[in-house]
Amino acid sequence: MSEHRRKPPQPQGGGRAAARRAAQQSPGRRAAPTRGSAPAPGPDSGAYGQERPAGGRAEARRAAQRGGRRRASDTAAMASGSGHGGRGGGRRGGGGGGDEGGRGRGRGAGRPGKKRIIDYPRAGKIGWRRFVPSWKQTLGTCIGFLALIVGASGIALAYVDIPDPQKASQLQKNVYYWSNGKPMVVAGGGELNRQIVPISSIPATMQDAVISAENASFYEDSGIDPMGIARAVFNMARGGETQSGSTITQQYVKNTYLDQSQTIKRKLTELFISVKVGIKEDKKDILAGYLNTAYYGRGAYGIQAASRAYYGKDCDKLTPSESAFMAALLNGPNLYDPYITTETKGANLKRAEYRWKWTLDREVEVGRMEKPDRDQIKDFPMPLKPKKAMDLRGQKGYLVDLANNYITANTKITDAMLKKGGYEIHTTFDEKQVNELAASVDKVTKEHIKPDEREVDKYVQFGGASVEPGTGKIVAIYGGKDATQHYTNNADYTGVQVGSTFKPFVLASAMSDGVRDPHNPERRTRVSPNSIYNGDNKLKLLNYDGTVWHDKDGKEWHQANDGNEDKGKVTLRTAMQFSVNTPYIQLGMDVGRDKVKEAAIAAGLRDDQSMAKTTPAFSLGTSAPSAIRLAGAYATFAASGQQDDPYSVESVEKDGRTKYEHTKKPKTGFSAAVADNVTDVLKTVVEKGTGTAAKLPDGREAAGKTGTTDDNKSAWFAGYTKQLATTIGMWRVDDQAKQQQFLKMYGVGGEKKVHGASFPARIWADYMAQVMKGKKLERFPQPAPIGQTVYGDGMSPSPKPTPSAPPPSSPTPTPTKSAPASPTPTPTPTKTCADWDLNCRTNGGANGGDTGGRPGGGDSGGNTPTPDPGTGGPGGDEGGIFGHPAGGAGSGGRRDY
Repeated sequence: MSEHRRKPPQPQGGGRAAARRAAQQSPGRRAAPTRGSAPAPGPDSGAYGQERPAGGRAEARRAAQRGGRRRASDTAAMASGSGHGGRGGGRRGGGGGGDEGGRGRGRGAGRPGKKRIIDYPRAGKIGWRRFVPSWKQTLGTCIGFLALIVGASGIALAYVDIPDPQKASQLQKNVYYWSNGKPMVVAGGGELNRQIVPISSIPATMQDAVISAENASFYEDSGIDPMGIARAVFNMARGGETQSGSTITQQYVKNTYLDQSQTIKRKLTELFISVKVGIKEDKKDILAGYLNTAYYGRGAYGIQAASRAYYGKDCDKLTPSESAFMAALLNGPNLYDPYITTETKGANLKRAEYRWKWTLDREVEVGRMEKPDRDQIKDFPMPLKPKKAMDLRGQKGYLVDLANNYITANTKITDAMLKKGGYEIHTTFDEKQVNELAASVDKVTKEHIKPDEREVDKYVQFGGASVEPGTGKIVAIYGGKDATQHYTNNADYTGVQVGSTFKPFVLASAMSDGVRDPHNPERRTRVSPNSIYNGDNKLKLLNYDGTVWHDKDGKEWHQANDGNEDKGKVTLRTAMQFSVNTPYIQLGMDVGRDKVKEAAIAAGLRDDQSMAKTTPAFSLGTSAPSAIRLAGAYATFAASGQQDDPYSVESVEKDGRTKYEHTKKPKTGFSAAVADNVTDVLKTVVEKGTGTAAKLPDGREAAGKTGTTDDNKSAWFAGYTKQLATTIGMWRVDDQAKQQQFLKMYGVGGEKKVHGASFPARIWADYMAQVMKGKKLERFPQPAPIGQTVYGDGMSPSPKPTPSAPPPSSPTPTPTKSAPASPTPTPTPTKTCADWDLNCRTNGGANGGDTGGRPGGGDSGGNTPTPDPGTGGPGGDEGGIFGHPAGGAGSGGRRDY
């Protein structure tokens, strides 16, 4: 071999031991190679064909185990499993080499670790230092967090929509007004006393006061106050005092879109919605929304309700001084209402005056009020004393229900829309008359109805209504003792039959349509109030042609009179005066029950279910119109035949716009002659008939009719003056019973039998005397002559030959109910009367012998209840339609033509 050929390395007696000692003496420093030792093979050493000494691998492993344990905690490379072999390491030695040895290629050498994206806990640090982030990490974290917040906010703003306002914020109260424009009650809608008004209805002075006191930069800011939000969030997070957003926009969002909870979640939601609202909505709309939803105390939400609560007027009438006080209330109503005592007496007033002055001065400071205008405001605008809550107790609940029913039935406003609220409803109700009617019912009830003493006095109820003739306005009702206790409105439909108060419609039909000719039903003869019918008790009911009427079972009908009294031959006037049944049930048969129904509807009654069955008793009042409808129908007579449907609402407004306004639509129910003659007959009832208890003081004229039904289950009085028609009904029913039924009233109030002439007539008279006091005394118009004297079955006149008796007006008695044939001419000229002939005065029998007959004619219409016509002296039984100069029998009392 060449001498230059390298020899294999020889073992050195002390080389490895020396290296170990050096490492122990100076750990962590690179061991210097010993003389004579071979350099550590690098990773490529195998390429030179060097051979590993015997035992090298095992020896290197043992060396690594001995020295590695001591060095592991001091070198990061060893701790992470990296095998950096020292210069003295074996060819494939792992981590047993020195500090900067070449990388080992043996099994003990770990592969290099992957570099971490986030070096935390930090490598190369010992103990607690490993967990302390570097400044780079801290800065990166802050930047990343801010970027996340900004990005999330951007996404939220991009995708968040302004939600629909929660239902409570849209539910408002409806405000109902009396006929004189004064507020009657606030009702309907949600639980809040709120009514939304447009910004145009909110005075500029109120807007300026609120902006100055709450958010002077309102028109310039973005709608949020980040510092205020952060401050509120911080305080709530640490359990401190809750705070709200400070801008008007934030307050509006909270009132309109959110609940009133004070939580971090709600604050963040408020922030995002406020930003979006500030971007999308007009500032004036935001301001109007805030003023319409804010709470001002006294149960009032919104400036309109608050203005009424504190100053009794609409918000557009507020003065600058009052506006400043209203703005102060937004800072805490319970602290600034002068009539609330919080700590000491007068503390609230003192606070209110200070805040009021500050608000005015603030307006000057921010340029929303001129200094001279401020200097003129000196006196604190003391609000009104709080009133008891306007609720639905007493009659108000019935009035509200009546108005609501009218609105939904006669306008495009649905029940759902009405319940949503926000309407101003101007009614026809007269506050004084409503109170007087309730007082009159209470007076009679306290005096006579004593349920604690008499069992039969339990469950007694009253209902009533007043309607203005010529307009149809419902000016008053009595619905029951209390709308919160008795839920049925007794002034509206109840199913109570009206009895003999229906008879005037039968008479009106007979005057308008006439009775049918028994031989030719197409021919009719209109009747006068002087027509004669049989008033005896339990007469056999006949058809118009004289045949006996039978019911569906084939039975005859025998109508009874009240008290089973026989009244004999009576005129229709007298029969009405004393409420005799048999003449009017027969008159209804002669006219035709269909015509009677048409007359009732023409007067103003509804064609409802109670009008469906027109049995013979239909003419005696088996139908059940409401007190309102009955009063309206009687008002048609008072208005000389002009019919106006009763109504309770003049107009409805919302958001400053008229949604409904009543339009007068009068109709002709009857001719003036018919209506005025009915009135003239009903005057007799009040003056000297069953309705004398309804006489009014001061000579005021009144007309009316009593009514009592079978088994004494109801009693009525319906009547009118020229200016007002009123009906009062009375009945018994347990309104709490599951199966309600009308009960008999025998013995109620200590009366053997309750009639319309008793309690109903007394209530009517007491009420009408009060409400008509001071009003002009108006007389009913003189009735024009109408119709002909018609004779009921068997009632036609018969000759009574006497030496002084002149020939009868008819040569032979007429055996039928039809109008008598023309009499044989006599030396006295005669003529018949037409409805329109105001100068005709030939209807002798109708006028008690004073008109067309001799003074000797009888007058059965006097004060005695004798139903028979007078004999009329030598003139015979009845003057008939010709007014024979001999004088006929007077049947209805004197007429003041």
